[in-house]
Amino acid sequence: MLCLRNAQIVNNIDLLDRAFHYGDGCFTTARIRHNRIELAERHLARLRMSQQKLSLDVDLGLITKSLAVLLESETALNGTLKIVLSRGIGQRGYSLPDHPADLWMFYYPQAVSEFSYEQIQSGVLQQAIGLSMPNLVGLKTLNRLEQVLLKQEADLRAWPEALVTNVQGAIVEGVSSNCFIRINNQWVTPKLRYNGVFGVMRAEIMQRMQEQQIVCQQRDVEIDEIPHIDSLFFCNALSPMKIATQFEQRALNVDACIELFNRLRLNQMSY
Repeated sequence: MLCLRNAQIVNNIDLLDRAFHYGDGCFTTARIRHNRIELAERHLARLRMSQQKLSLDVDLGLITKSLAVLLESETALNGTLKIVLSRGIGQRGYSLPDHPADLWMFYYPQAVSEFSYEQIQSGVLQQAIGLSMPNLVGLKTLNRLEQVLLKQEADLRAWPEALVTNVQGAIVEGVSSNCFIRINNQWVTPKLRYNGVFGVMRAEIMQRMQEQQIVCQQRDVEIDEIPHIDSLFFCNALSPMKIATQFEQRALNVDACIELFNRLRLNQMSY
């Protein structure tokens, strides 16, 4: 793993960094292949939205500069990138410091691989997530304690992914993914009204479905609809489709998901 702060390779973090003290910032995780970030424009768009809503004064051009620095020590960039925007160093207290934010880039090299679908077992987690401050809905902030606790529960149940509900009893997403559900032969993805992350793969899939004239509703999905789910898959920037083969010990229709994967050509991602 290599780490850069503002396009400079570093191996430590300042003890007064607000990312550590308050989770004051946001991040995105992307796949990089052959030196190019896949779904780059979607990642940048979400970072810009987060930057604006969190009042983070940061130069996103540092992403390109950081990649150039990485290429000085790597023959080719393939693997995973985590880009973190941190408010930076600050004194004790919540008041914002008067200086630009920092852009961190973490590079995890991996072998080149094509996008494919996975088949998993899944279910619904007992723990529910809370409602977010409206200005934070959709953002991938650094405060991920809910996901840490949810992942612990999913691991105990041996589920690679699982549906997560909120305290109002509505399905929101997976632990680290968005979800698409088929109910009565109709594709649905939960409307992220009060919580959840505006996933880049979710946005890509919805656009491709629209281009293929495949109807997909964005709406609230209530917990009492769970018994009517006949197909389910999860998606994020690193995995376009994790198909639930069994859900709460009940077999689901896998073919509908595989057909959608092929029709949308989810093995091919844009830059």
